[in-house]
Amino acid sequence: MEEIVFHHTLPIQLRFNDVDKFGHVNNTVYFSFYDLGKTEYFGSVCPGVDWEKIGIVVVHIEANFVKQIFASDHIAVQTAVSKIGTKSFHLVQQVIDTKTNEVKCVCKSIMVTFDLERHESMPLTKEWIEAICKYEGRDLQKA
Repeated sequence: MEEIVFHHTLPIQLRFNDVDKFGHVNNTVYFSFYDLGKTEYFGSVCPGVDWEKIGIVVVHIEANFVKQIFASDHIAVQTAVSKIGTKSFHLVQQVIDTKTNEVKCVCKSIMVTFDLERHESMPLTKEWIEAICKYEGRDLQKA
């Protein structure tokens, strides 16, 4: 498998309520970090999308928790698209410690573009595919 290069990094500010009684970030909170990363990624890579009509939905998600995150850590979420299909794409994300570059968690998702008016999946637009491939620096339809 080809190594993923992350061009998109979003610093995350940890909040008091992110930390559980064991002193580390609760595993359920990681998914909110990934949601923030997705939102920022597509907002910057595919600007001008009418989010009232088009959505992106998660159809599969898996996370591998590698190391604990503590309240004093400085973290960021990195996001990359690794493969594009007709109606879906694969998203890889990781949370890292920004001081050490240590990977804390890795998340892989399959996302589907969704017509919010018709309530059904829809093909990715040519513009989206071109914008994502340009941003990632490679043809992801052949990945």
